[in-house]
Amino acid sequence: MTQPTSSQAYQELLFAGLPDFEPGSVWLVGAGPGDRGLMTLHAVNAMRQADVIIYDALIDEADLAFAKPDVVTEYAGKRGGRPSSNQQDITLRLIELAREGKRVLRLKGGDPFIFGRGGEEALALSEAKVPFRIVPGITAGIGGLSYAGIPATYREINQSVTFLTGHDRTGSVPSALDWDAVAKGSQVIVMYMAMKHLSSITQKLLDGGRRPEEGAAIVCNATTTNQQVLVATLGTIAEKTKAANLQPPALVVIGDVVHLRERLDWYTAMALPQE
Repeated sequence: MTQPTSSQAYQELLFAGLPDFEPGSVWLVGAGPGDRGLMTLHAVNAMRQADVIIYDALIDEADLAFAKPDVVTEYAGKRGGRPSSNQQDITLRLIELAREGKRVLRLKGGDPFIFGRGGEEALALSEAKVPFRIVPGITAGIGGLSYAGIPATYREINQSVTFLTGHDRTGSVPSALDWDAVAKGSQVIVMYMAMKHLSSITQKLLDGGRRPEEGAAIVCNATTTNQQVLVATLGTIAEKTKAANLQPPALVVIGDVVHLRERLDWYTAMALPQE
């Protein structure tokens, strides 16, 4: 195979065959959990062509450097307990810009369809007859755990994983979940946005029959240089998280796969000085 002879030739080879971003359309793109290297080629291809990028709170603004020089960027972040963009306003803005003939990139942390409101936005675009594309991203519940040295599955420990959110649309502990069933039937539980109600959630799991000595961990700022991991047990994770004053964004994982971190923590090992 002939090697590219210049940076431009290399880029042409890299993006050859990837789709054109048509004017008047919206791409809902997952940027991954934080590490720029975990972005997909489709995500970078979208950023290189977009006229407008509407991005979330979990996006590192440095990653917008992939975009073309004249791109317009609009922040639409939502963070718990802070002034946030209204979801309806964001959706209407996507439609408005697309109808102006813009190539509109809706850039989200993780994956658009994993607790990312991407489904709501895509349905609204469909109803408005606005063409759209979904670009999946690596969700934090997979990528973040990998960087913490905690496999989501391990053959000798679990044959299933449950992903759940730590709050519903009102901000309360999800009341629609059957917590007893989750406690009894979920071998490994990965929770997004659960820090605020962690004490209540862990108590529900314990009340449902979960073992207090079961492995548990918090992963904050997953896959970034600011990543923090706290390992505890289901019975102690809420208390230890409060004592450590950990802050979101964070994942919570419950299950004995957590015990594998002691041997699989490759990310910390890479950061340590070599002897």
